[in-house]
Amino acid sequence: MDLLLSGKRALVTGGSKGIGRAIARALLDEGVRVVIPGRDGAAAQAAAQALADETGGEVHALVADTRSDAEVDALVNGAAERLGGLDIVVNNAARPGLPAAIPGVAGVESAVLLDELDTKLVGYLRVARAATPHLVANGWGRIINISGLAARQTTTIPGSARNVAVAALTKALADELGPKGVNATVVHPGATRTEKTQALIDARASADGTTTEQAEKALFGHNLIGRVVDAAEIGGIVAFLASPRSDAITGDAIAAGGGTPRVIHY
Repeated sequence: MDLLLSGKRALVTGGSKGIGRAIARALLDEGVRVVIPGRDGAAAQAAAQALADETGGEVHALVADTRSDAEVDALVNGAAERLGGLDIVVNNAARPGLPAAIPGVAGVESAVLLDELDTKLVGYLRVARAATPHLVANGWGRIINISGLAARQTTTIPGSARNVAVAALTKALADELGPKGVNATVVHPGATRTEKTQALIDARASADGTTTEQAEKALFGHNLIGRVVDAAEIGGIVAFLASPRSDAITGDAIAAGGGTPRVIHY
């Protein structure tokens, strides 16, 4: 299927590694011109060069911390200048949602929760706020927020709270911007195979003397497909949501964790 994405212009935050890099790769494979920002300029530039070499596509690296209003405003303006505008925004700049050893409510420091919300919820808002005028000017656009399945189950208080809040933000954006041609969706990955998770799986298998499949299940539990989802699969989902083929989907959350047993969402 032709996703009709060739020539579109995208900003993918957190695009230098992990799920963000897989998303950038999927968009580049569809002919999208991409900007990937990062707090580490050298890492972002290295990732951009590698992605360009792998795909033959146009990809630029910029430096920004999404916890800063001023840096986000400069980032979005810089991306629009490099690409001649913006059509697609993918918010992905946040810490991975791996289980953390927080002993219940007594162990949650206010500063930890506030930092998680500032990085993920408010960071996503900053990017969406700065990008919205560009998308509305086109009369067409996409905002895709990468959240996580902690929004649908209790993991840690910071992990679940930040992801639920991102889903609420996404619905508010969809309600406001839908009539202006801009769709907003949220994707909830579960355990996903990235550079970091693969290293954890390999270390667990080595320590326990088990197979990688057994180590995966010990670390991340069971889903309906019986394996950890690969980051490239998340990239494919986001590429579809970023495309004109997804006009009928906005304001909703897409679970992408391989299926949760015995749970119904409707």
